[in-house]
Formats: sequence, C-alpha cells, structure tokens
Amino acid sequence: MSVLRSRGPARAGQYAALLAYLVFLAFPFLWLVSTAFKPATELGSLHPTWIPEDPTLDNFRQAFDEQPLLRAAGNSLLAALAAALVAVAVATPLAYVLARHRSRLTAAATGWVVVSQAFPFVLLIIPLFLVLKNLHLVNSLPGLVLVYVVWSLPFALWMLTGYVRAVPVELEEAAAVDGAGRLRTLVSVTAPLLAPGLVATALFAFVTAWNEFFFALVLLKTPEKQTLPVVLTHFLGAEGVADLGPLAAAAFLATLPSLLVFAVIQRRITGGMLAGAVKS
Repeated sequence: MSVLRSRGPARAGQYAALLAYLVFLAFPFLWLVSTAFKPATELGSLHPTWIPEDPTLDNFRQAFDEQPLLRAAGNSLLAALAAALVAVAVATPLAYVLARHRSRLTAAATGWVVVSQAFPFVLLIIPLFLVLKNLHLVNSLPGLVLVYVVWSLPFALWMLTGYVRAVPVELEEAAAVDGAGRLRTLVSVTAPLLAPGLVATALFAFVTAWNEFFFALVLLKTPEKQTLPVVLTHFLGAEGVADLGPLAAAAFLATLPSLLVFAVIQRRITGGMLAGAVKS
C-alpha cells in the first residue's frame, strides 16, 4: 500500500511537469496568434492582454500589401516539395542496403549519418556556396533544393532504415524464390509495405525545408526567388524595429502548414522511430 501511495504523488508530479512543459512550448505560439489579431492601439499598450479586446484583420491585409507573401510561399512550397520527393527517392534504396546488408561499412555509414547532424550550419555554408557557385546554382531554387536534399537526407535515411528492418525478410526471400531480382523485390514487395514510412519521411523533409531560413538567406539574393522565412525578415525596419502586427500575422500564416503537417504525421513519425528497434 505504501508503494501505491508513493506512486500517486510521483505520477501527479510527472503530469504537472509535463503540463508546465506544454505551456512553455505553447506560450510563444499563443502570444503570436493574439498579437496577429490586435489593432495598433493594443499593440502599443503598456498593459498587454492575452485576448484582443477589439480583434481585427488589418494586420493580415497590411502584411499582404507590404510584402509578396504569396510569391514567397510559392517558392517555399516548390523548394520543399522538390526536396522532400528527391530526398525520399534517394534515401529509399540506400536505407534498404543499410538495413539488409549489415557490415562494418554499413555500421560506419550509419554512424556518419548520426554524426553529420551535429555539424553547425556555419561550418557548411562556405563549402556549399563554393560547390553551388561552380555548378552555377547560386541564387536559384534548384540550388536551394539540392542543399535541402543533402541536409534532410541523413534523417530520411535513418528513419527509412528503421522501417525496412521492420519488414520481414521472409517476404523478400519468397519473392527471390519466385525469380524476382533485388530491384523488383524492392519496388513490388518492400516499397508498398514502406508506404507509411515514405509518407512520414517525405512530410518531415517537407516541413524542414519549409521552415528553413539560414541557407535560403545566404544562397538567394534576388527578391523574386526568396522563400517565405526570408521575406518575413522584411517586416523589420532599417534600425531593427519590427512592424509587429503585420509580422505576427505573416508569421502565423507561415506556421500553419507546419502545424497541420505535424498534426497529421506525428503518430507515423513515432512509428518510424520505434520500427528501428524491431528485430526480425
């Protein structure tokens, strides 16, 4: 009985800590939404409120009038979609090799995939810029897509490797007995079973590219080619003073796709991570 009594306060403490953490994470977004609907008089108030007293859509109208948000969103959408599709297409056969042919080389490759995620952006931007300059891809969306593919490929590879390992090897052996080659087995047997993992990986790569700012800022100089995160910085004045209302409205609209995508795929992302621990 004493053990059960001690578990009660401990579990209550865990839930309280979890609730506090969720509030901590949600606070910036909730304040962003509140700011987006506040008129200028409330934005300059010395006593800010959570809920706008006189909600307005003027900030959204002003945001679209001041900056080409639709064009920037189109650039971001094009770059994110292309990067997600290419990353999944490249990662799928590589993940199959890492999952099915275990050796010291594949172990080293997996370790390199994990270590590469720790590299700071600043260390990579100069080599990437020089490579893209030699390929004549600086200040172009194809060059940005190439960078996004390289950046999202390690995670896509790690995630899909877990899914491939969760597919029973006996299915591939049966296909081999029927005369199917490696490529035919991957396309006809393994790939359909990887559909949830392929969707989750593609959507995660899409969200990563959609929200990316640093590479787009450095590599894209022409205003017509800039992505949405870069255009959001244009709401800052020359002295660093933010046009707070329109900035909050534009940032809120830019955040919605990421939230919707993660709301849809959160279970599949968890399933992909857990699949890596399954042994056939």
